[in-house]
Amino acid sequence: MEYILTTNAITKQYGKHKAVNAVSLHIRQGNIYGLIGRNGAGKTTLMKMISGLARPTDGDFTLFGKTGKAKYEFMSRIGSLIEAPGVYPELSAAENLKLKCLALGIRKEGFIRELLDITGLGDVGKKKVGKFSLGMKQRLGIALALVGEPDLLILDEPINGLDPQGIAEVREIIFRLNKEKNITFMISSHILEELSKVATNYGIIHNGTLIQELTQAELLAKCKERIELKTDHPQKACTVIEAMGITNYKVMDADTIHIFERLTESGNITMELAKKDIRTLSISVRNEALEDYYLNLTGGKGNV
Repeated sequence: MEYILTTNAITKQYGKHKAVNAVSLHIRQGNIYGLIGRNGAGKTTLMKMISGLARPTDGDFTLFGKTGKAKYEFMSRIGSLIEAPGVYPELSAAENLKLKCLALGIRKEGFIRELLDITGLGDVGKKKVGKFSLGMKQRLGIALALVGEPDLLILDEPINGLDPQGIAEVREIIFRLNKEKNITFMISSHILEELSKVATNYGIIHNGTLIQELTQAELLAKCKERIELKTDHPQKACTVIEAMGITNYKVMDADTIHIFERLTESGNITMELAKKDIRTLSISVRNEALEDYYLNLTGGKGNV
């Protein structure tokens, strides 16, 4: 499959601050690409540049194999929902969609009904959008982004603030559109655990810089098994662990050490600690959670 979108050191600078700093990402046709990053990492700014809503300070991007001015001829093949959906609260969902269709010159019979059905809004009738739940508004925002029948759909934090049912509904819409309409997605979120349930590929952005791109399989491989050791003297325990020839470990907090090698030797580790009068509070083999991996990669739990 060819790349439907690539960016080449794309940068957006406001004064002395680089909101997006030389980001080069790659999205293939058919991907559900998850852009993961903390609040303020640069996700929205990057998506705005790709959608044509902001001009890059430096760098460029390629769209459907076209770059420079030529790519702007293909901007109509992008649909986007960035920040809150722009809707008229006194109108119904169908009326909001009709206005968008008129603006784009689309008069296909049954098209609005199709959009309402595919986004789970087929039974809302004439209910005013102002009385919609947050989840319903998000689904309407996706329906509006689909009006131009895009090949690439860009969704900025589409599950932010939703309850579990709302998240599941949005996830199902994404699956259906990807499978039935062959729509490629770029979805941002700061919640990796939820994004991992839908994305096929990931880009991890931190402080405006893309620090890693990987597939779903590669991400899962990185969240590998480990021995989780809890002891009342972690620093002394580290000396014992190193004396055993174990080097691939990490002190996580005041009483926890993660060991990423020799996973069948937890009994030997306990015995060696006991010889040095170091008490083992608990020891077990676990898998690293996706969210833990992401937080460790981006420097801890602050400001997520």
